[in-house]
Order: sequence, then C-alpha cells, then structure tokens
Amino acid sequence: MSDSQDLTGTGAPQGGPQPGDRKPMTLINVREGMFGAQGDTTGYDLLVKPIQMPGVSERPYGEWFDGVVDVLEELLGDDAGAAIEGVVVDRGELTLHIAREHLVEVCQHLRDDQDLRFELCLGVSGVHYPADAGRELHAVYPIQSITHNRRLRLEVSVPDADPHIPSVTSVYPMNNWHERETWDFFGIVFDGHPSLARIEMPDDWVGHPQRKDYPLGGIDVEFKGAEIPSPDTRRQYR
Repeated sequence: MSDSQDLTGTGAPQGGPQPGDRKPMTLINVREGMFGAQGDTTGYDLLVKPIQMPGVSERPYGEWFDGVVDVLEELLGDDAGAAIEGVVVDRGELTLHIAREHLVEVCQHLRDDQDLRFELCLGVSGVHYPADAGRELHAVYPIQSITHNRRLRLEVSVPDADPHIPSVTSVYPMNNWHERETWDFFGIVFDGHPSLARIEMPDDWVGHPQRKDYPLGGIDVEFKGAEIPSPDTRRQYR
C-alpha cells in the first residue's frame, strides 16, 4: 500500500476478545476410548471426547486483527471473498482460512506490504480430520511479523482425495524442510516444491504415519537389548 494504514482496529473492543465472546464450536467428530483401543491398560476405555473447531468470527475481531484483515482484503481486491474463506478469532489468536489457489498470493502480500510485514513463516504443520468430509487434510502456517511483533495463522484445507497445496517456498524459502516433513507424515503434496521427498521415513515407506487412520504398531522395537512388542500385540487387561 502507498499510504501507511492504521492497524489498531478502530471501533474494536480494547484489550482483545474476551472469553465470553467466543463463538460456538463446530462438532467434527466424537472420539471414544484412547487411540481406539479396547480393554487397554491405560484405563481410558470410557473416555469420550468431542472433536470441535471454533466457528467463523464476526467483526469487530479486536486488537489489531481488523486492520490486518482490512489491508489484506484491499490488496486482494475482487479476489478477497474467494481467497479468505473465513476469519477465526479464538483464545486471542487470529486464524485466516485461505483457499489453496490463493495461498501464495496471500503470503506474498503478508510478507511485502509495509503495513503487514509478516517476514517470517515458522513452518507448516499437518492435521488430519478423517470425519471432516471434503476437508480432511489441513495445512497450518504460523506467520510472524518481526517489524510489528505480531503473529497470525494461515490454514488451508483440502480433501483427502486431492491433497494438493501450492508450495510457499518461493515466498518463504525456509519452508522447504517443513513442507517435506508434512508431505512425509501426512501425504499433503506441495506443488512446485523444489525437491519433495521423504525427510524422516525411509524412501520406500508405505503410507503417512501421522494420519489418524494409520494403523498403530506392527513393528517390534529394540530397547537396550530387549524386544518390545508392537502396540497391537501387547497384553490387554479386560
């Protein structure tokens, strides 16, 4: 932007969002027991845990959040509605849900605009929600502004059947290694990555071990000369 813009969030409540302002959570799934085991030794068979995510927030977002979203929407122009799928403010943190087609453009604006200056991307993490139909795989990018001492989060959701997200290494080169790790563990394909290959698991490994539907166990582990059986074959108390 040519003129410096005020990012204080004029008209927004001072001190940021309050706990009572949190929006209702969206129920994704209900998990029973621990890791799906039955009769295990942990005693968590009766554990029932809802899997929820915060819903989209409404303005004013509070603090500097409104100003950042305003600047980004102005820079995106007519594409803003398609690029920013939702804005979530939860626990005092700002998350922008971005359509994958616009991810690189959004990162470029966040890094280069004088009023934003999010110069540092702290990597990318994968998340797998098997019950979130059509949005099973999520890529999460923490973005840091050194200039303004601010942090926000970008989140991109893609279906398991089409796990492609454009690489942001052209904007944030450090993400080279993080994108490889996320591909290795979750199977998210980062299109345009200079050398997308496994970084933790062997090159011929089948599957992506941090997905929720990946089978537990199956490999014995040697520890100080003793063989520890895989989790799926250990003794269970009933």
